[in-house]
Amino acid sequence: MIENVLITGASGFLGYHLIVAALEKNLSVYAAVRKNSRIDHLKALPVKYVFLDYNDVEDMAEILADNNIHYIIHAAGVTKAVKQQHYNDINAGNSVNLARAAEISKVHFKKMVFISSLAAAGPATDLADTITEQKEPRPVTAYGRSKLLAENELSKLNIPLVTLRPTAVYGPGDKDIFIMLKTVSRGMDPYMGRIAQQLSFVHAADVATVAVQSLFCDAKGVYNITDGNKYGRYEFADITKKILNKKALRFHIPMPLIKVLAYFLETANGWINKPAVINREKLHELAAANWYCDISKAREDLNFKPKFSLTNGLQNSIDWYKKNRLL
Repeated sequence: MIENVLITGASGFLGYHLIVAALEKNLSVYAAVRKNSRIDHLKALPVKYVFLDYNDVEDMAEILADNNIHYIIHAAGVTKAVKQQHYNDINAGNSVNLARAAEISKVHFKKMVFISSLAAAGPATDLADTITEQKEPRPVTAYGRSKLLAENELSKLNIPLVTLRPTAVYGPGDKDIFIMLKTVSRGMDPYMGRIAQQLSFVHAADVATVAVQSLFCDAKGVYNITDGNKYGRYEFADITKKILNKKALRFHIPMPLIKVLAYFLETANGWINKPAVINREKLHELAAANWYCDISKAREDLNFKPKFSLTNGLQNSIDWYKKNRLL
């Protein structure tokens, strides 16, 4: 019997990869999108669309029941907002309401995978440290706090649940890390200050694969998701330059200047009630010393075997951007 999976945030970058991974496992995919979502890139895929009102638990429960939804991968959320409450309402409130709907319609429902973020755990402050699932979470941004709130509230519900905390996700179709690729391709390699850093990355296809695998295993709980490696702050650019066969001028912008710019953007955007691309709080995340994770728990419980390192992952991504004439 073919089983049905509901994927939220389906029109987004990660949502696309989740759909592809689910189809590869012969799942029938129901894509939750907004009525104004751009879905041209999904039209070639055999998916059915649903529209969810996250404020109406009963209505969502009816949709889940009517469509015989067996699994949910919840990837919808907001990464930029003006106020903490808006992050909480979307990232935590909507997630909990969807899970409650699944509780009501549990005749068919089997499991939910919640896509959280490593931001919910927060960075390590010491370069010698490693982020594990057992460490007390210390998020440093409103986004991270909202994801942690969602994790805590979801854990109180009576549903089979796996929570994934991916680190910086990149891959074909991404817009955020693509900015970094484009900057390097234009001959610039900028950095904030001269701090030492250890970073982690994960390819979207690996996140999607482990998310779908999590539906069919007995594991429950929270799992860090990275490619398993640690990277110095210059490695992303160095690998990119090698793949593109280009040189780029490396320079460091003093942190005091960055903070002034962040304050200006935060204030200016606050006047028009629009989230700033960068703000003072976000600097705590971007300038954190250590985002290196231990993924042994995911390897053991979820059979997580990352396919992409940063080297072959960036090669895969850059090939896609070139093919689509974006780079």
